[in-house]
Amino acid sequence: MDRLLRNGATKQFRRLLLGFFTGLLCCTRNETKRGFHFVVALLSFVLLISCGRHQDNDKCLSIFKYNESAGILTLDPIYAKDLPHIWACNQVFNSLVAFDEHMNLVPMVAKSWDISEDGLRYTFHLRNDVGFHEDTCFTMKSRCVTAQDFVYSFNRVVDKHLNSPGMWIFASVKHEDEQYAFTAIDDTTFQIELAKPFPPFLGILSMTYASVVPREAIEYYGDDFRRHPVGTGPFRFQYWKENVKLVFRKNSDYFELDEKGERLPYIDAVSISFLIDKQVAFLEFIKGKFDFMSGIDARYKDELLTYDGQLRLKYKDKIDLVTEPYLNTEYFSFFIDPDDSLGIDRSRALRQAVNLCIDREKMLRYLRNGIGEPGTGGMIPVGLPGHSSSIGYGYDPKQARRLVADNHLDGYLLQLSTVADYADIGKFVQSQVEQIGLRCKMEVMPPATMRSMRSNGSLSFFRSSWVADYPDAENYLSLFTTANFAPVGPNYTHYSNFEYDRLYEQALLCNDLQERARYYTEMDSLMMRDAPVVVLFYDEVLRFVNQRVQGLGSNPINLLDLRRVRIVE
Repeated sequence: MDRLLRNGATKQFRRLLLGFFTGLLCCTRNETKRGFHFVVALLSFVLLISCGRHQDNDKCLSIFKYNESAGILTLDPIYAKDLPHIWACNQVFNSLVAFDEHMNLVPMVAKSWDISEDGLRYTFHLRNDVGFHEDTCFTMKSRCVTAQDFVYSFNRVVDKHLNSPGMWIFASVKHEDEQYAFTAIDDTTFQIELAKPFPPFLGILSMTYASVVPREAIEYYGDDFRRHPVGTGPFRFQYWKENVKLVFRKNSDYFELDEKGERLPYIDAVSISFLIDKQVAFLEFIKGKFDFMSGIDARYKDELLTYDGQLRLKYKDKIDLVTEPYLNTEYFSFFIDPDDSLGIDRSRALRQAVNLCIDREKMLRYLRNGIGEPGTGGMIPVGLPGHSSSIGYGYDPKQARRLVADNHLDGYLLQLSTVADYADIGKFVQSQVEQIGLRCKMEVMPPATMRSMRSNGSLSFFRSSWVADYPDAENYLSLFTTANFAPVGPNYTHYSNFEYDRLYEQALLCNDLQERARYYTEMDSLMMRDAPVVVLFYDEVLRFVNQRVQGLGSNPINLLDLRRVRIVE
């Protein structure tokens, strides 16, 4: 990485060095001493310039460094389906719009937009100063983004041959066969027409899937575009040795300016390592080798945090702890089998009893050091319109035992499936369930196995979570519509309720957020009475940041935004 980061300075330095020594050899005998001191002075100056302008080594560069233990498979934004890939792609690409740290929609490549009164037509007016990164794929060094680039980019997302997991974001767009209503009116006017109103649509366009890419790069690199991305973002691709190191360099031509007119971003580079062992990565972070760590592993949470979730005193002079509510609901799901031998009523009573027997406050205090909010308010997390603390389940073991006894469920065996990172929570739930007269067998399996088995309905009671793709409660409630049954959609519970589906369709026709929130609350309340899930807690964004880093901040969807970060030594 050092060689690549300083490559630009090396050639210039060599040319200057050759010139300096040539000049020295040409000095007369009487001028040699004076010439020697002159050259030394100039060499020192060149080294300073090289360090300041071209960043001759890591000590001169301002580099933001972090570890990604989960690894990264692609830098093509149409495949950015999880945080590791979203974080990386977010440095390289831009969308039409974005959310700021307060979850307000703000312009990005689109400087403004209009929505028709019927909510079907979205017209975006693009900036004319947004350029793609310089790259050999272009005839010239680069070029500006046009509306046609968005037509091309969005058609890639819905191209069935490319199999993008983000295809669903354009499900509401009007289309016939594979012809979607994406239109370039002119170079700076882009239009999308929906088949039916969908109020959250504008927020969906902020997602990484909806990034703009140049046709030239896709055609030039082909399948290798995944490891040689070309975008418009604050950083450009520099180097990637898979499973070892990924480097992005500052895009000096990035179009955004700060409030004082200074061009973003401030830092020179982003360096991502891929240490699989989280314990090793944690130790490297403590040594200052990494600048940032998101979340916390059970193996070292007590080392960093007190039982009430505060940073331990011994780290307060080197690390800052940043927390805020996270639009992430953690829960366990039941698969609702219509052929269940228990029958509809007894099956519902079983699910309600499990919900009532879990002491969520105790679980958070002892297993998560107080991080998060108890999940007593339904699926919609704290902070989103529609959330209500009165529609979920509190801790009531007496009522849970009564439900078990009244419905002759004593000794009924629950098969709980989870992954290693949540084994401690699984054991806690297992012990709570057994205290009300049920039995519970827990199985820990690899994440890939769990994803496959839950998709085909092979798991009866399993660990789940949902992080908001966009900050609207519809994103959570759509998980339980009949139309979204897995494997086609994300309704892994196979919960189906005609009234729930009707309310969902009504909410989509409502453009008034407050009125729509009332629909959301009613839907969440109805679903929680049937209890297809056990909501455990609403998570918090937890960021540990090296104190040399300034301006990182946080946001409720845990995006990694490095545009305004500074490194202060």
